[in-house]
Amino acid sequence: MELAVVSPSNTRLGIVFGMGAGALWGLVFLAPELAGQFSPLQLAIGRYLAYGLLSAALIAPRWRMLTAILSRHDWFALAWLSLAGNTLYYVLLSAAVQNGGIAMTSLVIGFLPVAVTIIGSRESGAVPLRLLAPSLLLCTAGVVCIGWQALAAPAVGAAQLTGLLCAIGALVSWTAFAVGNSRCLARLDQVSAQDWNLLIGLVTGAQAVALIPVTLSFESIDHEAVAWLQLAGVSIGVALLASIVANALWNRMSRLLPLTMVGQMILFETLFALIYGFLWEQRLPFPLEIAAFGLVVASVLSCIAAHRRHDALTVAH
Repeated sequence: MELAVVSPSNTRLGIVFGMGAGALWGLVFLAPELAGQFSPLQLAIGRYLAYGLLSAALIAPRWRMLTAILSRHDWFALAWLSLAGNTLYYVLLSAAVQNGGIAMTSLVIGFLPVAVTIIGSRESGAVPLRLLAPSLLLCTAGVVCIGWQALAAPAVGAAQLTGLLCAIGALVSWTAFAVGNSRCLARLDQVSAQDWNLLIGLVTGAQAVALIPVTLSFESIDHEAVAWLQLAGVSIGVALLASIVANALWNRMSRLLPLTMVGQMILFETLFALIYGFLWEQRLPFPLEIAAFGLVVASVLSCIAAHRRHDALTVAH
C-alpha cells in the first residue's frame, strides 16, 4: 500500500478537512435524540434512504464511466464498507445514544483514534508506536476525562449496559471501516474521493431498502404525521451534511494523511459531539470535560510532531 505523502501543506489541508468532517459527523449523535420515538433501525433506514437517493442523483452523469473501472472485488469492498461504516455503525450508535446517552457514547467512540492509529502503525513505513506513544497517552487521558462522569455514575440498569455494548460494537464497526476505506482510497487512485463516497452512499441506500421489510415486520410504525415529517427532516439533514459533505471531506483527508494520522482526526468528531451535547442539555462543560478538550488538542499536535520527527529521521538516513 502506498502511504500518503506528509508535507506541511498536505498536513494543514488534511487537518482542516478532518475538522470539517468531525464537525458535521458530530451531528449524528443528536439525531437519535431529535427523533427519539423511532427505533435505531428506523433511524438508519431513514438516513440512508436519503443518502442513497442523493448519491444516485449526484453520481448519475458518471455512472457508466465508474462501472467500467470497478471490478467485482471493488463492489464487494463497497458492500462491506457500507455495512461497517454506515448501516451497522449507525444502528449501534443510535441504540447507544438512546440507551446510554451522548456522553457515554462519545467516550467509547472516542477510542477510535487509538484503535486506528495502532492498526496504522503496522503499515510499511509508518510512524512507529514508540513515537506515537505520547499522542496516544494524551488521547486516552482526554477520552477518559470526557466520559468520567458517565463511568463514575451509579449504574442505571439494563439500558445503560445495552448502550455500552452497542457503543463498543459501533467502535469495532467503524474502526474496520476507517482502515478499509483508507486502503481502498489508496488503491483506487482512478476513482475520485467524492465518487467513492457517492458509490458507498448508493450501496448503503440499497441496504436501507433491503431493511424496510425487517422494520415493517418486527417494529411499530404507528406514529403521527408530525413525527414522520420530523424523521424525514432529520434524515435528509443528516444524510446531506454528515454523509455527503462530511464523508467527502473525510475521503479528501484520507488521501492527504497517513493512516496513523487519520486515526487522530477522528477526535474532532468526539469534540464536536460533546459541544452539541452541551448545547442540547443547555449546560456548560464540567472541569474534567474542559481538561479533555486540552488533552485532545495536545494529542493531535503531538501526533503531527511525531510525523515530522519521523520524516526528519527518514530523510537523514
